[in-house]
Amino acid sequence: MSINVKDYEFWFVTGSQFLYGDEQLKAVANDAEDIVNKLNASGKLPYKVVFKGVMTTADGITQFMKDVNYDDNVAGVITWMHTFSPAKNWIRGTRLLQKPLLHLATQYLDNIPYKTIDFDYMNLNQSAHGDREYAYINARLGINNKIVYGYWNDSEVQQEIADWQDVAVAYNESFNIRIVRFGDTMRNVAVTEGDKVQAQIQMGWTVDYYGVGDLVEAVNNVDEADIDREYEKLKSEYTLVEGENEHDKYEHSVRYQLREYLALKKFMDDHGYSGFTTNFEDLWGLEELPGLAAQLLMKEGYGFGAEGDWKSAAMGRLMKILAHNKQTVFMEDYTLDLRDGHKAILGSHMLEVDPSIASDKPRVEVHPLDIGGKDDPARLVFTGMEGKAVDVTLSDFRDGYKVIGYEVNGHKPEAETPHLPVAKQLWTPVVGLKEGATQWMKAGGGHHTILSFTISPQQVKDLFTMLGLDVDFIE
Repeated sequence: MSINVKDYEFWFVTGSQFLYGDEQLKAVANDAEDIVNKLNASGKLPYKVVFKGVMTTADGITQFMKDVNYDDNVAGVITWMHTFSPAKNWIRGTRLLQKPLLHLATQYLDNIPYKTIDFDYMNLNQSAHGDREYAYINARLGINNKIVYGYWNDSEVQQEIADWQDVAVAYNESFNIRIVRFGDTMRNVAVTEGDKVQAQIQMGWTVDYYGVGDLVEAVNNVDEADIDREYEKLKSEYTLVEGENEHDKYEHSVRYQLREYLALKKFMDDHGYSGFTTNFEDLWGLEELPGLAAQLLMKEGYGFGAEGDWKSAAMGRLMKILAHNKQTVFMEDYTLDLRDGHKAILGSHMLEVDPSIASDKPRVEVHPLDIGGKDDPARLVFTGMEGKAVDVTLSDFRDGYKVIGYEVNGHKPEAETPHLPVAKQLWTPVVGLKEGATQWMKAGGGHHTILSFTISPQQVKDLFTMLGLDVDFIE
C-alpha cells in the first residue's frame, strides 16, 4: 500500500451576480481563468486547480457543491469573490459541502490604477468588500474553512495555497485510514486507550483487532527466497554491524525481522490496512518483537504505534500523507537533559523509529531488548537531524479528542551512546523546555508523539481543526 495517494484536483469558482451585465461577467471569468492557469504553471502547487466558472445564483452554487461532494477525485474547493456576490446565495450549497474549502481573498491586479480608475473598474474589481460579504456567511455558518489573503501571484500566497492543498488531501485520506491491532493495548497504561467508534465518526479511522496468532501464521508462510532478496537490499542500503554477536545469531535475527516485515506488509496490503500496532506484552508465537520490521514499514509510509497505540499509528499515517512521507516519524519522549544551556528531550523508542530522519547511514544491529522476554531483535541504529519540527500527540477525553503539539528545535545528540543502541533524536520546545513540557502535561499530552521536520505548525492547526478536533498548540 505505502502512501499511494491519488492525483487529486481542486475546483475553483468565482462569485458574482447578474447585475453587472454579460460583458463584466465575461471579464470576471477571463480573470479567474487566468489566475488558475498561472497558479498551475507556477510549479508550486502539489495538485492541479480546475476552473469551474462564475457562480451567480443559489441554485448554481448548490448544484456545484453537490458535484464536488460526489466526485472522488476532487479534494476541495477554492472560492474567490472577484466582484460582489450576495452571500445568501452560498448558504445552502456551503452547508451541503462535505469537503475542505479555501477562500482566496485576492484581487486580479495588485495595484490601484489611480490615473485611469473609473466606475467600470470599480464594478469589476470589488474583491475588497465582496470577499468580506462572503467571509461573513462562512463565519456565521461556523465552517472550518481556510482564508488565504493577499496577491495571488505572490510566492508567499502560493505557498499558503500549496500547504492547504496538502492539508485538504490529508483530510480526504483520513477517511481511508485503516489500522490493524495485533493484540491489545499495553496493560495498565492510560494514554494508549481511546474511543475507536468516535475516532471513526470524527476522523474516519477504522481500527480492527486481530490476534497475534494471525500474524504468526503470516510470518510462518513467508518464503525464504523473498527474505533472501530483502537481505540483499538491506545490505545495499544500510551498514550491517554484527558486533559481538555470533554470525549465525546475527543473521538469524536480521532475517527474522525481514520475515516479520514481509508478513506484516502482505497482511496489511491483502486486508487493506495502512498502519498497525504491536505490543511487547503480547508476542505469542513470535520469536522477536518487530523492530527493524516496523522501521522498514514506517519508512514506506505505513503508520505504526507501539504498545497497541492505534491513535499514534493512525495519526502517523495521516501526517505522513500530509508530509508526502518525508521526515515524519513515530517518536517517544525518552529522557531529559535539565542542565542550563543544554535543556532538551532525548527522543527515541526501543526499536521503532523511522530512519527518514537519520543524519548518518543507519546501522543494522542486534542487541538484547531487556523487555518482552523474547530473542534479541535487529534494529536500525542512527542519529537524528537538525532543524525546525513539530511534535504532536492525540489524547482522548470524555468530551472528545484533543490534539496537543508544539514547535521544536531538533538537534543531534551531544555525544554517542555506546550502551544505548537505539535511534536517537534530541529536541527542545521553541517556547522552552520548562514552559513547553509544563503546558503539554497540563493539557493531557501523552508520551507517544509524531515528530515532523516537514509539516508546519499552521498545517497541524488547519488539518485537525478541519477534522473538528480541539487543537491545543503550545506557543
